[in-house]
Amino acid sequence: MSFLLPRLTCKREVDQAIKSVAEKVLVLRFGRDNDAVCLQLDDILAKTAHDLSKMAVIYLVDVDNVPVYTQYFDISYIPSTVFFFNGQHMKVDYGSPDHTKFVGSFKTKQDFIDLIEVIYRGAMRGKLIVRSPIDPNNIPKYDLLYQGI
Repeated sequence: MSFLLPRLTCKREVDQAIKSVAEKVLVLRFGRDNDAVCLQLDDILAKTAHDLSKMAVIYLVDVDNVPVYTQYFDISYIPSTVFFFNGQHMKVDYGSPDHTKFVGSFKTKQDFIDLIEVIYRGAMRGKLIVRSPIDPNNIPKYDLLYQGI
């Protein structure tokens, strides 16, 4: 299903997307096309893209093509999903130490839809961090690896 979603292939395209997407949540999925978990996430993103078209724009980004952003967001696990609104990085409290990105795949389409709605509503109110509506049991657990410390 990943072929149904638009791709950003270089840093310039990612920069342009961050600057140009207005009044919608920008969803950037960082991963690889041949990874099984990425394909599972891409399937959920593709199936919800039309339903969320008034609130969100979804792009796929290959971690190997944009090492600047891979390093900036400390993407050590794939897939990682990062959210923006009007050029501002949106943070989400998932009940984990890392609020900058969602790591792994969503369990259900509804989890992703609920998250986008909460981010959108929070962003429209001027918030930069929102609390995740996803059941904590549906959020993948992982150990943070801080590189270069």
